[in-house]
Amino acid sequence: MREPTDFDAIVVGSGISGGWAAKELTEHGLKTLVLEAGGPVDPNTDYVEHVQPWAMHFRGFGDRKALERDHPVQRGCYACDEVGHKFFVNDNENPYTTPDDAPFKWFRGRQVGGRSITWGRQVYRWSDLDFGANAKDGHGTDWPIRYKDIAPWYSHVERFIGITGANEGLSQLPDGEFLPAMQMTAVETDARGKILKSFGGERVMTIGRAAILTTNHNGRLACHYCGPCERGCITHSYFTSLGSTLPAAQKTGNLTLRPNSVVAEVIYDPTRGRASGVRVIDANTMEAREYTARVVFLCASTIESVRLLLNSKSTRFPDGLANSSGTLGKYVMDHHYGSGASGTVPGFTDKRTIGRRPNGIYIARFRNVKTEHPDFLRGYGMQGGSGRGGWGRGGSMAGYGAAFKDSLINELGPWSLSASGWGETLPNENNTVTLDPTTKDKWGIPAARMDVRWRENELAMDQDMKTAMAEMLDAAGCTNIRTHGSNNPPGHCIHEMGGARMSLTAKDGVLNRWNQAWDVKNLFITDGACMASSACQNPSITYMALTARAVANTVAMMKRREL
Repeated sequence: MREPTDFDAIVVGSGISGGWAAKELTEHGLKTLVLEAGGPVDPNTDYVEHVQPWAMHFRGFGDRKALERDHPVQRGCYACDEVGHKFFVNDNENPYTTPDDAPFKWFRGRQVGGRSITWGRQVYRWSDLDFGANAKDGHGTDWPIRYKDIAPWYSHVERFIGITGANEGLSQLPDGEFLPAMQMTAVETDARGKILKSFGGERVMTIGRAAILTTNHNGRLACHYCGPCERGCITHSYFTSLGSTLPAAQKTGNLTLRPNSVVAEVIYDPTRGRASGVRVIDANTMEAREYTARVVFLCASTIESVRLLLNSKSTRFPDGLANSSGTLGKYVMDHHYGSGASGTVPGFTDKRTIGRRPNGIYIARFRNVKTEHPDFLRGYGMQGGSGRGGWGRGGSMAGYGAAFKDSLINELGPWSLSASGWGETLPNENNTVTLDPTTKDKWGIPAARMDVRWRENELAMDQDMKTAMAEMLDAAGCTNIRTHGSNNPPGHCIHEMGGARMSLTAKDGVLNRWNQAWDVKNLFITDGACMASSACQNPSITYMALTARAVANTVAMMKRREL
């Protein structure tokens, strides 16, 4: 039987936003093709969260020579280890370039499920403080939407994937539809109260809001606290497209999933002014083929979607598809993170943790919420947690037997508490993605060239993260307080955003308020490329909500025969 090549919808990418596009499109009855550049994943054999160090050839320390050879960039991510490197690209096959003075770490996963297998699972709604920031201070272009436009879609997503968290009633961090919250440690609970009191309720430490189940939900089992989530989850206790949205799409009978399909170009039909489909290169055979559809959704991840648009040139769009504004590839952002403080917590030595809680504490943004800070615009949230000293010391100690094991469990050090900031990056026209003029990937597609830099506002914010966290630890009664800075370059946070931003007018961006390309009415981009600013919250839940919202509008337009 000949493989079909014409569909109602094409989705490029099978990760967090691609999975949601697939689910929503197929549930609306559209025959949908999902194209994934990487190969299939079988959770029963490929997930390795329960593989213990003694079962690994290098006991968990990894094959250093192999990682240096095949993953020189990817190994900079903690999850690219001896067993987890399978969820990261081979850097030799997938090169990119940067200026010598502007390093950028691009951590990528090409497989069915994309980076939804390895993501950090933290989810925080945006507020109007975030959606209105560009208009208020003049950096970037105003968002064409506000919180009220996306709030119902946040709820739609949360109800399906399951979010653990606690309601706090904060205007800058809207509450969501939460499953029971994970328990804070005694140390964290005590610190929360003292910090609230010392700062007049302005600084709020809460349990992290995470896409991890604390109760059985939608056919998936509650988390059993085994710990290394970044290696996969055989019980699907945290959200992945592989375990949630793609199965939902498959259930409709309207999904065609094609792995090992590297999309090289969106094909533009100048007579109709529409995208007619995509040109694909088979990752294994190098065979080229084309697929057509009424609508195309780009969900390949920020840089990949921008690269694809830049490579989709024509007489009408010589500088990249849908780029009449000239903004394609500009205003690229990531969160700067890692500066903060830690301290020793006196007492509580009769307390210990059980299992490995896959979550930490979150301190909601408090800068530039009610009063303006003199040194920087926007703000940051903080993530961290508490723990007993000495939990991991057994990995480098000699010993065996029951007495040795008992000593590792019972002879622990004091408690510590720490947190670091995740800060907003201002949109800047000079932070860019372009196509490298000479470097190409394994499939002959021009590589991305990244030129993204931290600037004065981000650096000033980093300094405040250290000072503010030290103040909170002091208020919590900690001793031996130590601040720490960060030298993480852009990209390292894996929160790339921008490059094909939403805007109020066609001259200011690539997409309208429905994630629809101003210039190509049947083309939609709903991954991080669409973002007009970065806020300080982990962004994935916003991609999911925007995707579901965009699909609903797309289907309505199709029913009205506008597409």
